[in-house]
Amino acid sequence: MATPSNIPWAMMGDNPIWADTALLIIDMINPLSFEGADRIIDKVDAAAEVILRLRTRADAAGAPVVYVNDNFGCWSDDRREIIARATAAPGAGARISKRLEPRDRDIFIVKPQHSGFYGTSLPVLLPNVGVRKLVLTGLAAEFCVLFTAADAFMRDYQVRVPANAVTAARPERLDWALDVMQALGADTRRA
Repeated sequence: MATPSNIPWAMMGDNPIWADTALLIIDMINPLSFEGADRIIDKVDAAAEVILRLRTRADAAGAPVVYVNDNFGCWSDDRREIIARATAAPGAGARISKRLEPRDRDIFIVKPQHSGFYGTSLPVLLPNVGVRKLVLTGLAAEFCVLFTAADAFMRDYQVRVPANAVTAARPERLDWALDVMQALGADTRRA
């Protein structure tokens, strides 16, 4: 008889097994000051709500919550400065950043490029905390989430990218990005 410990996590529908899984929240601590951001605020808000629910589930299971965030061109900024800038920005970026603000127990990694693996401690961190499965969430599906997913696949991680926990900087590219990640093997069903 199949038990939760021997059913592949991707087959668990909206209730993935969180053992050896980490939740990655990509670029959601964000002033949303890029061109066209005003057109996607509702979609970012909706994704943020799903991410908060996933964060609660990860917490309940003792799974690590890892923020992988852009430095927005401020190369000497650390976690505190990036959060402070995003939460003080005018508009919706501050509101969303405050809702999703990392807690002290959360891991915060600053990334220099699109992928959360490129030039960061993520490739060292994940094996050291026993992670083999990733739930990727955040912004932008067609760039940073996609590149992080591709790098995760090259490192043999099982990847889930809930379609309702990501959004694209250009909404017309969301389905394309999800299709590419699904072609790589990601489970893209909604959370």
